[in-house]
Amino acid sequence: HVQLVESGGGSVQTGGSLKLSCEASRIFFRDCTMGWYRQAPGKERETVSSISRNGITTYVDSVKGRFTISEDSNKATLYLEMNRMRPDDTAVYYCAAIRPSGSWCPGNYWGQGTQVTVS
Repeated sequence: HVQLVESGGGSVQTGGSLKLSCEASRIFFRDCTMGWYRQAPGKERETVSSISRNGITTYVDSVKGRFTISEDSNKATLYLEMNRMRPDDTAVYYCAAIRPSGSWCPGNYWGQGTQVTVS
């Protein structure tokens, strides 16, 4: 049984900070790219940040310099530290394990999402 469980969402004022956590099945940290996605009301889901198994990180332009993705593979936990937050960061944030082509990652899996509201 594989799973991803997000926590740490909530409400914050503009300029504030939040840190999201995602407790995931250990198998994901062996072969999957781990990432954070978000979906705002009326908008499509977008990739916020990702980290590959060789440590390469990516960020959507709108969060560069403000958000940091990290992981603790010993704890099987993925993090997203969000600083200098803005109202347009408001969205449901999802943790995901994404299967790179040709990898042993078991597939694409998503958490249930956690609401982040910036006002």
